[in-house]
Amino acid sequence: MKSRKVRLGLIWVLSTFITVAFTIGCSQNKQNNTIDLFRFDNNVKSRSYNFENPTGTKGNGGKENKKAKGHAYEVFKNGEKKVLMDYQGCGIINRIWFTIPDQSPQILNSLTIEMYWDNSSTPAVKCPIGDFFCNPMGRTSSFENFFFSSPEKRSFNCYVQMPFRKAAKIVVTNKSGQAFPIFYDINFVNTPPYDASVMYFHACWNQDTATTLEKDFTILPTVYGKGRYLGAHIGLITNPIYGKCWWGEGEVKMYLDGDSQYPTIIGTGSEDYPGSGYALGIFNHRYQGCLLADYEKGTYGFYRYHVLDPVYFSDNCKVTMQQIGGASTQEVQKLIDKGVPLKLVSFQDDGLVKPFQRLLDMPSPPDIKSFKDGWVNFYRSDNWCAVAFYYLDKP
Repeated sequence: MKSRKVRLGLIWVLSTFITVAFTIGCSQNKQNNTIDLFRFDNNVKSRSYNFENPTGTKGNGGKENKKAKGHAYEVFKNGEKKVLMDYQGCGIINRIWFTIPDQSPQILNSLTIEMYWDNSSTPAVKCPIGDFFCNPMGRTSSFENFFFSSPEKRSFNCYVQMPFRKAAKIVVTNKSGQAFPIFYDINFVNTPPYDASVMYFHACWNQDTATTLEKDFTILPTVYGKGRYLGAHIGLITNPIYGKCWWGEGEVKMYLDGDSQYPTIIGTGSEDYPGSGYALGIFNHRYQGCLLADYEKGTYGFYRYHVLDPVYFSDNCKVTMQQIGGASTQEVQKLIDKGVPLKLVSFQDDGLVKPFQRLLDMPSPPDIKSFKDGWVNFYRSDNWCAVAFYYLDKP
């Protein structure tokens, strides 16, 4: 009798666990805006743009060369703009695939992608192809994360959902000085009109080849309206005048809804933002990763997406990264002796067992020569770039 009760109890616990897990899974599906694969929706129509169907309309694909393969690509001349999609209606882009033969930094930095929603004259997206597809500084790698992938370093895939109410237009411009073929697919669905809660996808690219001491690098300049900061692809080329000193002590800052001097959200270090710690090596995870980490050349490229930890704003948003590095007291003293531009920020002992000595809070900071062996953080200047992704209530 006792064993039967135990078995029934275990069955009840197991069934309860399965029910709860299923409920949570369904809730997460709705939260992540995924669609149940097994449900049919009469109101959604699947469509696609490429050179085999340049109008993206029903029953209009593969007309050339007597229905055989006849228009898989087009030659992209230098200085040419190509309209890859120009659609009138309501829908959502679910996937963009793109490839070209030459994927060198020179080419990827010279191709610009623009996206326009609802016939707006101002692009919601404008940035280099490489940075957009998670290849900061145009350095390619094979990877897959939540939003982007590059199988075998041969192509670029984007799965960020991009809804629109009236129209969608995507344009690519070639300023590389070369001509080459371009292949692409844009997969979308035609849908009924959206309610006011649906926002427009945006991407903003910025680069500062020599950041100013004490001035944070801007990942996302101030945008106004209701929205959600989605994350960023960030690239860095370190300034050789600092030698092998570590560059990543700066903290990410997110100014939300009227923040002025101080942000609402702040990080603890540059390598901490993509989820690592104590330096930064190569890794490729779902929401965070580093695809480029060349210590000898001083080049880095990393990404961070706020999917499960959303960053919402009701009025405005700005995101920056402090330009702070660090090194041992001896290394920093050598830089000072050479006249390298820097400004001391803080000092800490090697074991991290004592609090920061906040040098900027001191009326007269001590000479670095008086410090015992330890670690000194300092403002520095490097070459940074970033493309920030966000949703906004305006097209």
